[in-house]
Amino acid sequence: MSALTHFDAQGQAHMVDVAAKAATHRIAVAGGRIEMRPSTLALIDAGTAKKGDVLGIARIAGIQGAKKTSDLIPLCHPLALTRIAIEFKAASAYQPGACGIYCTATVETVGPTGVEMEALTAVQVALLTIYDMCKAADRGMSIHDVRVLEKHGGKSGSFVASSGAV
Repeated sequence: MSALTHFDAQGQAHMVDVAAKAATHRIAVAGGRIEMRPSTLALIDAGTAKKGDVLGIARIAGIQGAKKTSDLIPLCHPLALTRIAIEFKAASAYQPGACGIYCTATVETVGPTGVEMEALTAVQVALLTIYDMCKAADRGMSIHDVRVLEKHGGKSGSFVASSGAV
């Protein structure tokens, strides 16, 4: 069997059949950061951005992103998600000298397939929302290092990323 499960024996793209897989509790955690000028971070921290509560809106956007993953990524299965949690911290807590915000998304379900894509989508959408809400103040913001940090459940068991740069 090919390591790329989204291709059939003829090399054609297809949605993986998960009907025979056991429904298990599955969890994925993804993370990434957006870097910005100190003055932009100060606007967010003070709650004085022109468009409102940047992190509150980004949290809701990340949750919506996780829920809409199968609409965005063609071969993802629609999943009944049981939990989505979005957290924000100062990027400097993870990378000394960085100025910005680090986002983590934890997504859970009970089902036959994992939620890594939903966690990754949640992080990307949350960070893109921060960019959208603050672009008038800082068009030079940049998104970095979005990746799966942990995955639990299913036949392949657990994965925890090595502690490198986030």
